[in-house]
Amino acid sequence: MLIAGMISLGTFTSCKDEFLDESPSTSNNAEEALLTDNDVLSAIRGAYAGLASENLYGTFLPIMGDMLADNLYVATSNSGYFGGFSSYNFLNNNADITGIWSGAYDVINRTNSIINSTPTITDEADVNQYKGEAYAIRALMYFELVRHFARPYNETADASHLGVPLVLTAYDYNALPARSTVAQVYTQILSDLDKAYTMMTLEPGATRFSKYAARALAAEVNLYKGDNALALQYAEEVITDSGVELLPYESVLEYWAETDAAKLSGLESLFEVSATQTENLGVDELGYYFSQEGYGQNLATPSLYNTYSDTDIRKQLITVGTRRGDNPAYIVTKYAAVSGDIDDKVIIRISEVYLIAAEAAYRTGNEPLALTYLNTLVTEREPGKEYTSTGQQLLDDIILERRKELAFEGDRFATLNRLKLDITDRRRNPTTVPYSSDIRVLPIPRTEITANPNIVQNTGW
Repeated sequence: MLIAGMISLGTFTSCKDEFLDESPSTSNNAEEALLTDNDVLSAIRGAYAGLASENLYGTFLPIMGDMLADNLYVATSNSGYFGGFSSYNFLNNNADITGIWSGAYDVINRTNSIINSTPTITDEADVNQYKGEAYAIRALMYFELVRHFARPYNETADASHLGVPLVLTAYDYNALPARSTVAQVYTQILSDLDKAYTMMTLEPGATRFSKYAARALAAEVNLYKGDNALALQYAEEVITDSGVELLPYESVLEYWAETDAAKLSGLESLFEVSATQTENLGVDELGYYFSQEGYGQNLATPSLYNTYSDTDIRKQLITVGTRRGDNPAYIVTKYAAVSGDIDDKVIIRISEVYLIAAEAAYRTGNEPLALTYLNTLVTEREPGKEYTSTGQQLLDDIILERRKELAFEGDRFATLNRLKLDITDRRRNPTTVPYSSDIRVLPIPRTEITANPNIVQNTGW
């Protein structure tokens, strides 16, 4: 069995988005219960609500992805949360890791019900859109699972090492699925994203998946897989055809100050998980762990802060101050709202697509194109700066800009794993975590291992 416990959530959406005005379904709907397009609409609301839970993008994933790497640490004076991530002091029964696993499979189960449903169609375009969104959400969840609970795709020549269980039908309590290979998981992810791209024809706004958000995710998945030509092709499609413009220098601070980033229509956001004044996680929201009006315990590392020059607008998203035992304390202000309308969590944005295009172009041997994409982004963050590097230095510059641009969005740990790089300059012990270390892969939760004899635990756990 997969420990996909249900998450009881309300509506998570931007205030102006009527798509989620009604409460989502919070039960594991079997596909046979989805008889009409309105039933499918209710079920897709439930899938989006699952993404907003604290187990996933509401809290755990963005924090873990930076704290296990070299961007974040827990302050000396803290609320007791996430200390295990900060110090790599956790076991295979860690509640947060178990929450990520169960939360992801809960959302997958919701999407499976949608994908396998056969409703009485009253609007075929709408139903295809909802199913396309379900495919994209399922792909996103499997991408998160395989990046965190398995070694990267390029760990073995044919990616035949263990990934995560693939469950593609309605939830069966008695099922005991084994772990599929990483290659099989990636094949399923890309198949789902191809279906999503084809089926979605509407323009639902950034708080729902669109075909170009799915294409952007496919570009990233192919980058992780090492299919750099396809990663570049897909990234360029998004840059050219999505209609979403790169966030300009003068709008960077406004974008992160605006709790509903979708209000900056046509700028930056391809897909974001929404929270509103009435529908949010309260003291469990992401911003609460950063803001000094909340817990304020998640601080940026000095090594990250020192990568920004004084003319880099992104440096203004970190304030140098004091926090009892930390002086100086590098206080993150990227997520400032802890009351009222809470920050949306941006999952896929066009700036990352430019970074994907730059890295994929470099890896396909087109350094001039790589520089073009890299400098297009950098100009809008640090006017006057222009990279002219070549060879390994150019790749290092692309990865550095990825770290600076996507800081506190949960990207760093997975990126360092993909690149097989040691983690260094951490603020807490261990200050260095070699790529070879078993702790660079999360443990399969103990409850899953106990319940399912077909699940093999990761090495060292």
